[in-house]
Amino acid sequence: MLLNQIESKLYERQGKSIQNFQSVLPTPQADLARETLKNPYNFDFLSLGKEAGEKDLEIALIDHIQKFLLELGQGFAYIGRQFPINVGGDDFYLDLLFYHTRLRCYVIVELKAKEFMPEYVGKLNFYLNAVNAQLKHPQDQPSIGILLCKAPNKVMVEYSLENINSPLGISEYEIMSSIPENLKGNLPSIEELELELGSQSLNSKTGSKQE
Repeated sequence: MLLNQIESKLYERQGKSIQNFQSVLPTPQADLARETLKNPYNFDFLSLGKEAGEKDLEIALIDHIQKFLLELGQGFAYIGRQFPINVGGDDFYLDLLFYHTRLRCYVIVELKAKEFMPEYVGKLNFYLNAVNAQLKHPQDQPSIGILLCKAPNKVMVEYSLENINSPLGISEYEIMSSIPENLKGNLPSIEELELELGSQSLNSKTGSKQE
């Protein structure tokens, strides 16, 4: 855990999310929530290209849930993906739902494979209100929303968070390509690998028979 945090430069990313916690949460809770979030989040463990959409990102994160939880940090307990919630007879689905054992609250994580747009805040605020009304226990703290997107514009985010009463944090996520573009052309294709492996397997069987 320590080596992972050092290599990922956690000290440079922790507490750097753009958020409104100081204005909507009591001081101890606000400080803890601020330190819980990072910016950017490092998803280098995912093998996704630049063309990957929100659903691709969501599925890949759950497929690597252990590494995802390590990147989120201590205290996050995974509850569900596409978690259903009914409001006024209509069904809505939360991308990812967690419960934070130190903050004592639900945490909604919404994923956007695009740059930040102001309307994302309104939707996440709506989800938080629904979770607080339907899932939050009286002893729980107010639910927190985390929006992960590409390259959020700081000024646009700050304007969008103004006068929002729900605690929200907006952070960028980064995915490093597992294969550099300048090397892709020099690597064998899947078909070539399959042919080579098949050839090696056949030679191995032939050698065994001759022995």
